Amino acid sequence: MARTEPLHPPVAGVLSSLQTILAENTALAARLTTPAGTADTADTADTAANSDAAANLDAVADSLRTADRIFVLGAGRSGLALKMTAMRLMHLGLRVHVVGDVTTPAITATDVLLAASGSGSTAGIVRAAETAHEVGATVLALTTAASSPLAGLADVTVLVPAAEKQDHGGTRSEQYSGGLFEQAVLLLGDAVFHTLWQASGISAAELWPRHANLE
Repeated sequence: MARTEPLHPPVAGVLSSLQTILAENTALAARLTTPAGTADTADTADTAANSDAAANLDAVADSLRTADRIFVLGAGRSGLALKMTAMRLMHLGLRVHVVGDVTTPAITATDVLLAASGSGSTAGIVRAAETAHEVGATVLALTTAASSPLAGLADVTVLVPAAEKQDHGGTRSEQYSGGLFEQAVLLLGDAVFHTLWQASGISAAELWPRHANLE
């Protein structure tokens, strides 16, 4: 006898999920910009840690602008987000390398390492930050964990008020496994690029010739 019921029920609610994700990112941006002393009790630690978030983000942008070379490093989806940032910085004419690529050279004291790790304790990222620190390079960190090894090695740390990857309680984000942090890495990278681009006075038409033509 032919099956009359579908094997799986139809999926519905994708737009609602999108609205949840956008709302979480809007709330994250608000936590980054909340003046000290005005946060709710649940966000007091975030506010104290990020009272200088604007200055730290500007310091990240300035360090990238003045570096001889920029090296970016992240694991998994955070790494993919930083690769998108690297692409945009390349469009600006900056010299950018993705750590782990076979053509990536040695980092030196005049360079910058931009690293992202929600936990701030990802082994490979911490080792890379240690190496960069040892040679005198500037280390810039995006993380959720102020007391993490990565934050301890960084010259500038941007504390992202998002849930850590293993935080499954849903109090900070309904998304799975660090999704909000990974989205924040992408959006913060785009914000840094946009700020540098606007300050440069370079037109979009001038950026375009640097876009890859081997596709």
